[in-house]
Amino acid sequence: MHAVALVLSDSRFPGGGHVHSGGLEEAAARGLVTDIPTLGLFLAGRLRTAGELAAIFAATAVECHEWSILDEELDARTPSPAQREASRAQGRATLRAGRGAWPSPVLDALVRATPRPHHAIVVGALTGIAGGSSGDAALTAAYLSVSGPASAAVRLLGLDPFAANAEVTRLGDAMHAVAERAVSSADLPPEDLPGPGAPGLDLLAEAHLRHHKEEVRLFAS
Repeated sequence: MHAVALVLSDSRFPGGGHVHSGGLEEAAARGLVTDIPTLGLFLAGRLRTAGELAAIFAATAVECHEWSILDEELDARTPSPAQREASRAQGRATLRAGRGAWPSPVLDALVRATPRPHHAIVVGALTGIAGGSSGDAALTAAYLSVSGPASAAVRLLGLDPFAANAEVTRLGDAMHAVAERAVSSADLPPEDLPGPGAPGLDLLAEAHLRHHKEEVRLFAS
């Protein structure tokens, strides 16, 4: 794995991921995730859907710099406005940190094309300019799709952090499988990229946004 993947996956990298739970907060509020077994199920489902979609676009963005097209195509595959907003908020934060670490004309062009790009596209762009591969970008996106919710579960539910992180570790083979499928799709035209989705996550995101306006929530998404 290239060093850039380690940096982007590090929770200390100031990419804004700490304020997003990936739907976990709403799932916990509804009693859908209450303990380690239900957390494991939630993480596995998120990896296979939203995580795989992020991995696909991260892998593609390493080499494909048609930023406006990539942005539009990822928008089309993200039906929830709340999910799109969360992706763009984290993308903007990651881009800001990334421009300081890896200044590049590639990132300048990305900002000109879309000032608030999706997070997965930023992950792919940063990985590419730092010398990483499509596989590095895909695996990073896959890992981030489950590590954030796992961390949020510890804070929200008081779960054992060792047990929560063990659930992330158990998904190691699945993460690699997601990354491999993402890389195999990376050469397709953006309009032909797969679009795995999760209506359940979309509904949780919309409900969380609505409740966030009514009461104090710990996470933005």
